[in-house]
Amino acid sequence: MKYVVEKEWLKENLDDSNIRIVDCRFTLSVPEKGKNEYLEGHLPGAVYFDLEKDLSGPVQVHGGRHPMPDIEVLCRKLEKAGIDQTKTIIAYDNGESAFAARFWWLLQYLGHEKVYVLNGGYKQWLKAGFPVSTELPSYEMAKFIPQPKPELRASMEEVREAVLGNREDILLIDSREEKRFLGIEEPIDKKAGHIPGAINKPWLKGLNNGIFNSLEEQKKRFSDVNPAKQIIVYCGSGVTACPNFLALKEAGYKNVRLYVGSFSDWISYDENKID
Repeated sequence: MKYVVEKEWLKENLDDSNIRIVDCRFTLSVPEKGKNEYLEGHLPGAVYFDLEKDLSGPVQVHGGRHPMPDIEVLCRKLEKAGIDQTKTIIAYDNGESAFAARFWWLLQYLGHEKVYVLNGGYKQWLKAGFPVSTELPSYEMAKFIPQPKPELRASMEEVREAVLGNREDILLIDSREEKRFLGIEEPIDKKAGHIPGAINKPWLKGLNNGIFNSLEEQKKRFSDVNPAKQIIVYCGSGVTACPNFLALKEAGYKNVRLYVGSFSDWISYDENKID
C-alpha cells in the first residue's frame, strides 16, 4: 500500500536518521492518556503529537470539535521535532489509525510527500515483541516550509453549496458508524443524523483488528463510489474520516477532500439541514 508501512520494515529502518517517528496515541474520553502512554513507552526515537493540543485548533462556535490547527504553529512544532521535507515520517497510534491518519492528512495538506501510517500501530508493534523506549528524543531544529494543498480540504460553505445545489458531481461520505449516521443514537454531538445526500461508509470497516484491509478489499468496499465524482469525506469532528480519506486514495480515487469541521461544525449552523 502506498501510504501505509509495515512494522517489519520500520523495525529494520529504526536507525535511519532520515526517518522521524510520530506517536499520535490519544483517547477521546481521557485526553491525557495518550501522552501518559507515550511517557511509559514508545517506539524508539518517537516524538509525541497530541490530537487536541497539536493537531487541532481551539474549539470555537464554529469549526467543529477538532478544528483545523493554526498552520504556522503546527509548522513550528514540526520543526522542533526535527521534521522537514527531507524526512520520511511514520505516524502511529494504538492501532485505531484515526489519530495517526489525522497527522498523515495534515502533513499531506501541508505538501509533505513522504508521510505514512504504521499498519497496526503500537498494539501490533508490541505484539511482535519489537523494541520500545522511555527515552525522550531531542532533535536538531529543522526548517519546515509548508506548501498547502487546498484541493485536499472542503469548507462548510462548499459542502453547503453541494447540498443546496444538489450537485451530482459531488459525493459526501459519512465515515461514522451506521447508528450515528441514521440518527438512531448520538453519544457526542448535540444533534443526530447526517448531512443531506451523504452515503455511509463506516471507517472501521476499512480495518481488521487495526490492520488496513488489502488494496483489493478497499476497492471492493468503495465499488459503488464513482471515481469521476469529487468526494468529500466527513465524520463527527474530522478525525475518523481520515482513515477513509487514506483508504480512498489507496484505492485510486484522485479527487478526495476532507471536511475538517465535519458534522460537529455542520450542526453549529442552525440553518443547515439534517437528514
